[in-house]
Amino acid sequence: METGGHRWKVITLPSSLGKKHEPELERETGERRRGRDILVAVDHGPKSKHAFDWAVVHFCRMADTLHLVHVVSNSNDEILFNATQSLMEKLAIEAYDVAMVQTEARILEGDVGKAICNEAARIKPAAVIMGTRGRGIIKSVLQGSASEHVFHHCSCPVVIVPPKESGGQSVV
Repeated sequence: METGGHRWKVITLPSSLGKKHEPELERETGERRRGRDILVAVDHGPKSKHAFDWAVVHFCRMADTLHLVHVVSNSNDEILFNATQSLMEKLAIEAYDVAMVQTEARILEGDVGKAICNEAARIKPAAVIMGTRGRGIIKSVLQGSASEHVFHHCSCPVVIVPPKESGGQSVV
């Protein structure tokens, strides 16, 4: 599909993740009952998985909707599409098991930083959460960094989860 010059594909996730049975939130406040939209940028790497784990454990709460986004240069690559769909299905199940959150997923085509910012503008999430490759300031400035671009150009709060090598432990 295409909107605003950007191509994207919706990932169909398993329907058995409790979408028909909303969690009981009678003791929750009205704000928590409505839930929030949270955008998490994912790819097939361990730093992305670490950021996803951090988001599910430390940021998400019941009734939130987690929007998983993966950006590719060519959305017609069926092998990549199938691998990404499998990854997102696995992450959706994990998000529901750990935090009881619903998940939506999309594959976007284009420049990573710009595509994430455009998706954030569409969803208007409470936050964008993403990992970083931890290349260091010199390489990030010279080569460009998707997380740096999102941090400076996104209109919502951005959480950049540092890689485990910088001292953090696995959260799940």
